[in-house]
Amino acid sequence: MNNEAGLSVSELNLIISEAVRRDPRTRSVLVRGEVSSFRNQIASGHWYFSLKDANASITCAMFRNANLRAKIRPKDGDQVLAEGYVDFYAPQGKVQLIVTGLSPAGLGDMYVRLEELKRKLAAEGLFDPARKRQLPMRPRKVAVVTSRSGAALHDILNVSAQRSPAIPIVLVPVTVQGEGAGKEIAEGIRKANETDADVIIVARGGGSAEDLWCFNDEIVARAVAESRLPVVSGVGHEIDTSLCDLAADVRASTPSNAAEIVFPDRRELQGRVDLMRSGLVRAQSNGLRRAELTVSSLMHRLAGLSPEKRIALLLNRRELAKMQLCTAMGARLENAAAEMKDAKTNLWLAVTNRLKDVEHRTIRLRERLEAVSPLAVLNRGYALVYDPEEKIMTRAAEAQQQKEMTLQFADGRVAVTRKGTT
Repeated sequence: MNNEAGLSVSELNLIISEAVRRDPRTRSVLVRGEVSSFRNQIASGHWYFSLKDANASITCAMFRNANLRAKIRPKDGDQVLAEGYVDFYAPQGKVQLIVTGLSPAGLGDMYVRLEELKRKLAAEGLFDPARKRQLPMRPRKVAVVTSRSGAALHDILNVSAQRSPAIPIVLVPVTVQGEGAGKEIAEGIRKANETDADVIIVARGGGSAEDLWCFNDEIVARAVAESRLPVVSGVGHEIDTSLCDLAADVRASTPSNAAEIVFPDRRELQGRVDLMRSGLVRAQSNGLRRAELTVSSLMHRLAGLSPEKRIALLLNRRELAKMQLCTAMGARLENAAAEMKDAKTNLWLAVTNRLKDVEHRTIRLRERLEAVSPLAVLNRGYALVYDPEEKIMTRAAEAQQQKEMTLQFADGRVAVTRKGTT
């Protein structure tokens, strides 16, 4: 093969990378294996490790935004189930698994079923944000569905005592872990709906994934979605997200946070009341001021509409109109006189110029007429010869035929008789 026709390393790695990304089998995978060489990069927060079994291993990367939601923090030797996609890092020619979800291997099948259930309930609209309801600003009574002996109830009571001790709490005790807990929690939510509470808190403190699994039960999610009252879910810690959280109207990060969301701070309420009172006083004062201004304006307008003032105003307007009319007429007459004077002057000038033009034209015509007049020729010594019939003779032959003739000079005529014959 000609070396010039070969692929560069970059080109080859790009081909491999595109092939890996196009293969649908590598876009979403679940891989079971043992964690080794785990490393948490402090600066970026990313996790880097390998997954291995008896015969092979693969390099893994779990970025910070994904590992914040991880159910576990792995360590070397842990058996885990990793969810993610295969990537080919072209600069180093290295295949790696980009992990987006991580759970203990023992719960792998449960997580698979959970994802299937989550997709099913989402398709039914149980998690749709449009169906989420607003919580009352200050509930009259709060129902709490949790264990009677758990830390969650203790935390909720502490927070409520600090924020709104006057709001009563109705406890609906349930089992929050173990066999049958999901069914009991769903029944507790239904019982809470039968009370005169305004909102329900479903709560449990932190624990392992197995301990919290009952809140992923389908009957719990459906009971939350079907609740007549709005539901706040405060289950586990912030990194734990259950089906109960997704179906609830509001998800709280912890039971204490759920109580903070539901129970308004009395000091904050007092501040709002004070602010509203100040606003009302200010609005009332402004309203009175506007009313005073309106009354004053109306009184002023009413005074201006009295018959006496109306008549006086009309008389003033009449006098003003009369003065304006006289002024306008005087100005118009002055303008007319000035225009007439200007017209007279212009007419005189026009007639004078016209007469001068006629005089000049007459002189020019007379000069032209004199220039062509026969009399002007006679002044130069010429004469006209007429026959007895007063016809001008222009040839000698005509004169030889006449005995009597008349000669026309410039200063008069002379009759002549021709003598002799030729």
